[in-house]
Amino acid sequence: MSTKLSRRSFLELTGLAGLGLAVAGCSSGPPAGSATWAMWSSSAAERKVWQDFSAYVEQQLKVKSVPTLTPSGPYPTKLDLQLVSGTAGLVTALNGTLIPTYAARGAHRPLDDLIEGDSDFDLDDFYQPIQKISSFNGKTYAIGFDVAPTVMYYNKSLLQKQGIALPSRTEPMPWATFRELAVELTHAPDQYGFTCAPAIDDLVSWIYCAGGNVMSEDASRSILGEPEAMEALQFVIDLFVKDKVTPPIKNLVTESSLSNFLEGNVAFMQNGPWQVVNVRKAKFDWDIIPFPAGAAGSTPRVSGSSFAIPSGVREGADLDLAWKLLKTLTSTGALDIYAKAGRNNPARFSAGSAFQPPPDNLGIVQDILAGKVAGGHPFDVTTNWNQVKQLLGQDLPRTFLGQVPVPEAIAGVTPRLDVLMRQHLDNIRQATARRG
Repeated sequence: MSTKLSRRSFLELTGLAGLGLAVAGCSSGPPAGSATWAMWSSSAAERKVWQDFSAYVEQQLKVKSVPTLTPSGPYPTKLDLQLVSGTAGLVTALNGTLIPTYAARGAHRPLDDLIEGDSDFDLDDFYQPIQKISSFNGKTYAIGFDVAPTVMYYNKSLLQKQGIALPSRTEPMPWATFRELAVELTHAPDQYGFTCAPAIDDLVSWIYCAGGNVMSEDASRSILGEPEAMEALQFVIDLFVKDKVTPPIKNLVTESSLSNFLEGNVAFMQNGPWQVVNVRKAKFDWDIIPFPAGAAGSTPRVSGSSFAIPSGVREGADLDLAWKLLKTLTSTGALDIYAKAGRNNPARFSAGSAFQPPPDNLGIVQDILAGKVAGGHPFDVTTNWNQVKQLLGQDLPRTFLGQVPVPEAIAGVTPRLDVLMRQHLDNIRQATARRG
C-alpha cells in the first residue's frame, strides 16, 4: 500500500481535514513501515484509550504507530473512501454489523491462512459470539476487540426509595414481571419505569427473547410478521403507547435512552456494557442485571467490534506488519487497557478480569457470554444491513408514537424487506463466485 501522499492529500482522503484530528507529525504521510490503523473515536475518553493503544503498539512492535481517529458517525463513509482510494491503514476497525458488508464486497481479506500459519495466535481465547460476528460465509474476516450482550441497567437509588426489592443478579425476570415493575415505578411526568431507543437495534433483543428474528434462518425473507417477532414488537410498543412507562419521545432521530437514564428519574434502561464508562458519571447508585426473559429465555442481542485487514494490503512486508499489528491491537495487553477504561467487555477470556466494577454486577457480562447466566444471541445481520436498518428506521418509529399499529407497519415494510433479503443472497453468491 502506498503511503507517499502529501499531508494535504492524506488529510483530504482520510477525511481528517476540518475535524481537528492530527496525523502524527509528518509532512508527507506516515513514514514507511509505520503501523497505520483506523478507529472511530467520539470523545476525549475514547481518544485517551486509543492513544494508550498506540503507545502500546510502539512498545510491542518497535515501529511508529499512526492511528486515524474519526467520530463514529462519519467513520463508515470515511472508511469507504479510504478503501476505494487505497489509502486505508494496514488495519481497520469494523463494527460487527458491517463485517458481512465489507467481506461480501471483497474490501477485507479472510484471515484464516494467517491464523492457521501462526502457532502463537490462539483463536480459542476469544468468546464464541465474537468469532461468529467476525465471520462471513465460512471464513474469518476480523478479530474481535470487544463483545457484550445487551443488559438492563437499573437505578438502584430509585428502587430503594420506592421500597422495591432489588432484582436478582442471576435470574432474569419474566417479561410480565418487568412490565409490572415498569408500570409501578412510573409516576408521570416526574418518574418513568423504562427507556430504550425507538429503533430496530434495541427491538431485536426482545425479538430474540421471544424466539423470533428479523430474517428467516436462510436469510431469504423477513419473518418480522411471524407470531414470535410480532409478540415482542407489540410488547415493547405497548410499553411506550399503552402503558406509557417511558419518557415522552421528543425527537425520534435524537432520542437517547442514556440521556433519559442519566436524568435520574428512570428506573430501567436497556443498553450495552459499552455505556458503563458513561453511566459511571451518574449521580445516583445503579447496577446491571440480565435482560428480561421472554418465551425463549433471556437471549438478547450480543454485539461486538473487530479489527480487519483491507484486501489492498500487499503480500510481503506490509501484510506481515498488518498481521502483527492486528494481533497487537487484539492482544490481552491491549484489551486490558480497553477494559480497565470501562470502554466495554474485551473480546478475549484472558482480558476479562480487567473489566471490573463499578457497578457491582459487572461480572455478569462475562457470565452471560460464557453461558453461566442467562444467554445471548449474536446479532444476525445481512450484507446490506445498513439498508435494512434504514428501511426499518423509516417505518417502525411511528409505532412508538402510536401513529401506526404494529401489524400495519410490519405488513407495509415486509415486501421491501424481502427484496433486500434477496439482494443479500445475491451478494453472498457473488462473493462465493469471486472467491472461486
